[in-house]
Amino acid sequence: MKLTAAILTAALATPLVAQADDNTKPAATPPAAAAQVAKNAKDTKDNPTTLELRANEAFNRGQYSLAKELFTKVAEKVKDDKKRYGAIQEQIRVCETNIKQLASSAPIPQADQFAQPQVEISAEKRKKFAVPKEGEVLALGSIKELGNFDYDADKGGNIPDDVKKLSGSKIRVSGFMIPLDQADNISHFSLVPSLFACCFGQPPQIQHQIVVHTPKGKAVGYYPDEIICEGTLKVEEKKDDGYIVSVFEMDVQSVKPAAK
Repeated sequence: MKLTAAILTAALATPLVAQADDNTKPAATPPAAAAQVAKNAKDTKDNPTTLELRANEAFNRGQYSLAKELFTKVAEKVKDDKKRYGAIQEQIRVCETNIKQLASSAPIPQADQFAQPQVEISAEKRKKFAVPKEGEVLALGSIKELGNFDYDADKGGNIPDDVKKLSGSKIRVSGFMIPLDQADNISHFSLVPSLFACCFGQPPQIQHQIVVHTPKGKAVGYYPDEIICEGTLKVEEKKDDGYIVSVFEMDVQSVKPAAK
């Protein structure tokens, strides 16, 4: 079946964010209680049920290597439960099968699949961004240009100020699509630097992914090759069950195939 990409154009509205009144802020948590909360959060993250849920989510996104890694952690924690351990081992086997199938069908040599332009990320040498003027679009190549900084995906809080100031700016960036909802009529997807790396053992770092949202009532079809997305960038750490799941989002205006 021939796959095509849709081109979208839509007007965007700026959402209003209510400001909390200082009197409604909760009281500071005592240090001992804060430590217990942190411990409970870590225990929840390491819970085999939580890990298995994350593994299944990664599997459903086609990130088989990441899913295998998480299932392996689950297996270690439930090894005394023979029935559950056996089921997890079967999940690992399915991940390995999918990884091999993708590797065998890859149209380019595997040695070249992970080649990415080198981007300087040290605080002293990394390229700093200037906010584009109104009506201008910041043109980037790979997503790694946008995420050209070391990021603590566990603690967060260390996005460079110049990157934060890009929030609300129009950008144009290339990458590969990983659907987050369904295979057809896709309304949001993850844009990553390499589709192959997601499957073959090198899932992208949080700062090297953009969660892309199409306009309400609009959708795109899945496209397996490199695409170019243009839209409004949002820079914000978002968490789910205590995990940082994204730092970049985009309300897209257009999605089109990259020139070959």
